[in-house]
Amino acid sequence: MIVACTKNGGIGRDGKLPWNLKEDMAWFKKVTTEASADKPEGCNAVIMGRKTWESIPPSFRPLSGRVNIVLSRSPDSMSVPDGVVLSKSLADAMQVVDSRDDISQCFVIGGGELYREAMNSDRLCKVIFRTLVHGEFECDTFIPCEIPKGFIRDTEDKGIQYEFQIFVRPATAGSNSHSEMNSHVSNGVAHEEYQYLNLIRDILQTGIRKGDRTGTGTIGKFGASMRFNLRESFPLLTTKRVFWRGVVEELLWFISGATNANLLREKDIHIWDGNGSKEYLAKIGLGHREEGDLGPVYGFQWRHFGAKYTDMHADYTGQGVDQLANVINTIKTNPNDRRILLSAWNPADLGIMALPPCHMFCQFYVDTEKGELSCQMYQRSCDMGLGVPFNIASYSLLTCLVAHVCNLKPGEFIHTLGDVHVYSNHVEALKIQLEREPRPFPKIRINPEKRDIDSFVLSDITLEGYDPHAKIAMDMAV
Repeated sequence: MIVACTKNGGIGRDGKLPWNLKEDMAWFKKVTTEASADKPEGCNAVIMGRKTWESIPPSFRPLSGRVNIVLSRSPDSMSVPDGVVLSKSLADAMQVVDSRDDISQCFVIGGGELYREAMNSDRLCKVIFRTLVHGEFECDTFIPCEIPKGFIRDTEDKGIQYEFQIFVRPATAGSNSHSEMNSHVSNGVAHEEYQYLNLIRDILQTGIRKGDRTGTGTIGKFGASMRFNLRESFPLLTTKRVFWRGVVEELLWFISGATNANLLREKDIHIWDGNGSKEYLAKIGLGHREEGDLGPVYGFQWRHFGAKYTDMHADYTGQGVDQLANVINTIKTNPNDRRILLSAWNPADLGIMALPPCHMFCQFYVDTEKGELSCQMYQRSCDMGLGVPFNIASYSLLTCLVAHVCNLKPGEFIHTLGDVHVYSNHVEALKIQLEREPRPFPKIRINPEKRDIDSFVLSDITLEGYDPHAKIAMDMAV
């Protein structure tokens, strides 16, 4: 069901909405119009009571692009346009929905009595899309303000005047009725990519404008988190194409301990070109370095923490602390340890790094009952347009690779974000991305013959079922 209400459950006055929120109307149309990924060729159904039908302005009635089903105790007394379905009860309406092959999913859209019936039905109502409207409004029609037990809040998008919220009820095993299908959910859980999209929307609507070291300017906020399930799929964002080969090669470059950006450039991967250029290095006081010498950045800290850095050509074998090897050894020998940590943040080396680490620290956790490995990463600086999609994929892949060499299954990746921001020159591109519907996440397959973290190459990691929307170009701020 989809509803807009006040904090005390008010939904209407004199048969009309007491507020005028363009964002809510756009959200309503988007949610109720877009077909599910399981049945994209179908159209959706909207179920409403007679009073709700009559409250819709005649010029917008019936709601276009959707099968309109109107409930009335006396359907014979109503005159409705061709194509509008009349039913006596919600149960009758659901029989109509389940008997039609052309309906993708359905939504209860009001009024109060119908909302209450839907909310109290474990079988029918699996997802509640709620716009919680802030402010004081006089209402004469109400729904229960408490979400029924059994639902959990899955996503939230806060605006100044409202909050878009999605509550989900775990799906009944084996069920496939139309009433339990929704393009925003899979098996009763909202698509995890909405965490990313909703965070961007929140930043654009409520974020603080600030300057930054690049001179580009940002809109941002402080403190956020996202959680991704790695058990059955891989969180490579689908609302734009993410450079998968770049994700894999950069991670393998980190794992190798390399600090030479030219090694990536030779593979036609240019994500470090800006921070490794002679011009940039000279600007930050490292002009004596060769082009591409980034200093003791991520991989160096992972494999040689505490070693004295000279240049990108030196052999550091046996120098410093090999944190990654220690992580893998501890997971294998003492999985209950609470100190399975990997840090790229070394204050002593920050001044000689081309870029202090943004994704700076992670902790691994072994579920010894399920045989699963999870990872939580803290990122101090989070470029939502370009960096974060890469970071999600990179640490998810790291978790999968470490799990693989430790004979564990991947569990979850938890992403904790500090300064979360959108660069001002990314705003329009991200608005395009926000209009796109997430598609199913892909899967990855890792070469079963490889069991050494240092042995992986690109061809050992296969991406399957990745069908994203088109690439969206964004300039990197340097």
